[in-house]
Amino acid sequence: MKIVDRYMHGHHESVLRSHEWRNLANSGAYFAGLLRPGMTVLDVGSGPGTLTFDIAARVAPGTVIGVDRSADIVEHATEAASRRGAAGVSFAVGDAYALDFPDDSFDVVHAHQVLQHLSDPMAALREFRRVVRPGGFVVARDVDWGGTMWAPLLPGLAEWMRITQAVQRGNGGEPFAGRFLRTWALDAGFADVTSSASVWCFASDEERRWWGGLWSERVTESDWGAQAREAGVGADTLDTVSRAWLEWAADASGWYGMPHGEIIARG
Repeated sequence: MKIVDRYMHGHHESVLRSHEWRNLANSGAYFAGLLRPGMTVLDVGSGPGTLTFDIAARVAPGTVIGVDRSADIVEHATEAASRRGAAGVSFAVGDAYALDFPDDSFDVVHAHQVLQHLSDPMAALREFRRVVRPGGFVVARDVDWGGTMWAPLLPGLAEWMRITQAVQRGNGGEPFAGRFLRTWALDAGFADVTSSASVWCFASDEERRWWGGLWSERVTESDWGAQAREAGVGADTLDTVSRAWLEWAADASGWYGMPHGEIIARG
């Protein structure tokens, strides 16, 4: 039976603003040293493609294919590739549970912030293992919302986190995915799994304006807000959360830490 999962964030401009910030330095340092010229890489859940482009630059003249479930975001990434003149990069609609590639097709399969949204992450990891070549690598990184930290301790941000976890669990996902990546990989049949962790931190005036501003907008305008309303969260509560992000952004003492689990699993 085909598994259909629901993505919590969607692709509103406020979401893309954060996704397009991601690059190999801030989101892929844990595996960047594995990349070599000539490699073939599959980027699952490639979104707008900024990480994909950085990977492609490392493996040139190799090739990178980005796949995403959303046809709209695949079109967005394809247009970005054209503007950049990015060689060796292509994007296609794809299903993490049923990749349209033969066995042993890639040197590296990469998934960033993907497994947390899946109701059966082990099935996806088994599929990644199928398409990676013997001796190749499956690499994944996911947030652990259960360890997210912020100051000051605004009630509106505590409500934001409660809603985030509830919506993701309601979609069949796992908000504590970062801590489970190693377990999932071992259960999916990988015998050689290296684990690590890293944290995004936003604290400077510029970082707070950016992060707090985009989340203030995401709360009311993106799929996150729409799904929260479907789950019974009232407009007044969402407005409170949105204002809390602006209050946090305006506070010189504001600090936010977002922890991630990471794995490198050898195929």
